Amino acid sequence: MTFFCLLIDSLSLQLLSMSPWISAFRPRTLPLALASILTGAFLAAANGQFNGLVVGLAALTTILLQILSNLANDYGDSQNGADSIHRQGPQRAVQSGAITPAQMKRGMWICGLLALGSGLALLWVALGAAGLGLFLGFLALGLAAIWAAVNYTAGSNPYGYAGLGDISVFLFFGMVGVCGTYFLQTHTLPLQVLLPAAALGCFATAVLNVNNIRDINSDVLAGKITIPVRLGAIHARRYHWLLLLIGLGCATVFVALTYHSPWQWLFALAVPLFAFNAIQIWQRQESMQIDPLLKQMALSTLVFTLLFGVGQVLG
Repeated sequence: MTFFCLLIDSLSLQLLSMSPWISAFRPRTLPLALASILTGAFLAAANGQFNGLVVGLAALTTILLQILSNLANDYGDSQNGADSIHRQGPQRAVQSGAITPAQMKRGMWICGLLALGSGLALLWVALGAAGLGLFLGFLALGLAAIWAAVNYTAGSNPYGYAGLGDISVFLFFGMVGVCGTYFLQTHTLPLQVLLPAAALGCFATAVLNVNNIRDINSDVLAGKITIPVRLGAIHARRYHWLLLLIGLGCATVFVALTYHSPWQWLFALAVPLFAFNAIQIWQRQESMQIDPLLKQMALSTLVFTLLFGVGQVLG
């Protein structure tokens, strides 16, 4: 009995020590990171060229990159002053003292190396040694993704503090994620694939925009010049509506260009979710009232991804 008690105590201590790290990983952001991979996988499946191993490695690499970005964001915002007593979102690990800056930097290195290893395995499985030029091109793209994940809020000159985070999210969560996943399975890239890629980029950028609208007051104090800080609260909400409309418009044009079956319009069932988010983001003014809309927008994007993807496969 004593042995089992000691074992339970030991496991409890290990879980407690891991809890700050799990929180710093921000699990609620991971489904959004997978949305572009799923879209690329669904589009390839609709074309009869689905590759499960490629999709699995792409998903693993994306999750690791997202965790790296979250750790770097936790570290960078604590060092640059954005995580202060004025911030309204959930308390961060370095800000609270649960993880030291040195520990967080080590965690970033480990996660970055794991992402690099996973990415190399992905490229080898998808391209092999035959496509050396493509291999090197995608490797450069992967290294750029690692750089972007770290330097969003960390480093000496974080680009997220200059309002460039929206461009990065649009590119990596939309264009690169969808087009890259599709190409690594099919070795082709029809121009129409750019449309769902742009749609996912718009929705992912909208998630970031909700986050930045919530933090607009603390970001002003910290000198973090996000798009909402530049535009102001009212125009930032209009920008949010524009992102959602462009995203849905891209999906609509894609289906119109590739139409085979009514199933392809299945994504329309997600429109009320986006409409609810847009209306609520306009009506809610307090930061803590806006915070739940961040999760709702991310889940709406995931629902859209599943409906859109299943619709294309069935169609």
